[in-house]
Parts: sequence; C-alpha cells; structure tokens
Amino acid sequence: MRQMIAGNWKMNGSQSTAASLSAAIAAGIGGMDCDVLICPPFTAIAAVGETLDGSAVLLGAQDCHQSPSGAHTGDISAGMLRELGVTHVLLGHSERRAAHGEIDEVVRQKAVAAASMGLTPIICVGETQDDRTSGRDTEIVGWQIEGSLPKGFAGLVAYEPIWAIGTGKTPTREEVAAMHGFIRAELVRQFGWAGETIRILYGGSVNPSNAASLLSIDQVGGALVGGASLKAEQFLEIVRAADALSKNGGAL
Repeated sequence: MRQMIAGNWKMNGSQSTAASLSAAIAAGIGGMDCDVLICPPFTAIAAVGETLDGSAVLLGAQDCHQSPSGAHTGDISAGMLRELGVTHVLLGHSERRAAHGEIDEVVRQKAVAAASMGLTPIICVGETQDDRTSGRDTEIVGWQIEGSLPKGFAGLVAYEPIWAIGTGKTPTREEVAAMHGFIRAELVRQFGWAGETIRILYGGSVNPSNAASLLSIDQVGGALVGGASLKAEQFLEIVRAADALSKNGGAL
C-alpha cells in the first residue's frame, strides 16, 4: 500500500515562513514513491496553496466545522477549505479532543461534512499514558474508531499515542505493531473488506532517526509528523525513508 507522509504544522508559522517551507518541501520530493501532505494553519493555507500549485505535494487542513455555514464564530467549513485547494483534513486530533472537548460524535459529524465536500478525512485516535498503564489502551482506541468513523468511511486513520506526541518518547516496534494490528482488525470488523484498504498512519515523535524503523512495521501506512515537519530537511528525510522502503519492497 502506498504510504503517506503528512506534516501537521499546528499553530506555527507566518504566511511568508509557511510559503518558504512548503516551497523547500515541494522542491525536494521529485520522484518519491509516496504521497506527501502538509497541513499548515488556516491563515497560511492560501499562501501555501499558491506555492504548491503544480507540485506533487498535497494540501491539507487541521480541522473543519461539521456545518456547511452559519453562526459559528472562529470556525471554518469544509467547503471553504475546498475552495482554497485543500484535499485532506485532520479531524479528532488529541489536542483538539482535549483542549476543545471534541467527542467522537462531533468528530464523526466533521468527517461526514468533509467527505460531502470532496475532502479526505484523516481521523486521529490514541490513548493516554494512564490508559496504557491501566491496560485500557485498545479499549479506548477501539471506542474512538467505532464512534468517530462514519458509515462508508473512505479516509485515513492516524494512530497517535498521546503520551508520545511532542515528548520525544516513542513506543517500541512491538507496541506500534500490536496497536496497528488491532486498529486494522477493528476497521475490518466495522467496514468489512473495505477496512483492509484504509491506510493507518503512525504519529508521535516521528523523526529522521526512527522513521525507517517505524514505517517498515506491518500495517503502518505512513506517518503523521509534528515537530519534524517544521524543518524542510528533516521532513524530507522522513519522506525519503518512505520512498526507500517502497522501492525496497518494504524492507529496511
């Protein structure tokens, strides 16, 4: 399955720095055998979109509202994003679930809204350190999958252990393999054969030094990259790792 390397820039960068960063990424991905996506903050989407025009890099957003329009101060609709050239949208990231109180039902509604406008949703799931320590990690992730993914889901899932995001901590290969295997089984249970084709990205302190090892794990269909996506060369090293694995048949 073709891998995707997605960069989540979060609330970082001005229009000018975002344009420069996206230009450097676009210039460095020629001939890569993987999909590359960058998700700048809302204020930089238009500038980044102009920079990426004609390149192979896909343009994403970090969230959208579940309604097409209305009295939703500070929000942005899927249609507005589509008008800017956005093709993918992150939904249900742990930082939004925690800071904005987004529950699974809201994430599912947003996924429906995104798909209705032709955007591909990337639904984020993941457990806290307490969830893992108590042995409830698969239970929590299973509930998030069942509650957040709508019927007929045709997007991607991104597994991000919350305790690894921005901490420098990374699960072992065995832990990542076990959770991705569980997620695959849940997707098949929920969607039948279609669940076999949904890409599952791994996110959580992905960097150039661990990218090849993580991307080579069974059922890992790419990476959702945070901090390392803010530095063009680091992000491109991760992209090159995915490209090398593809050309080597998935072997390190």
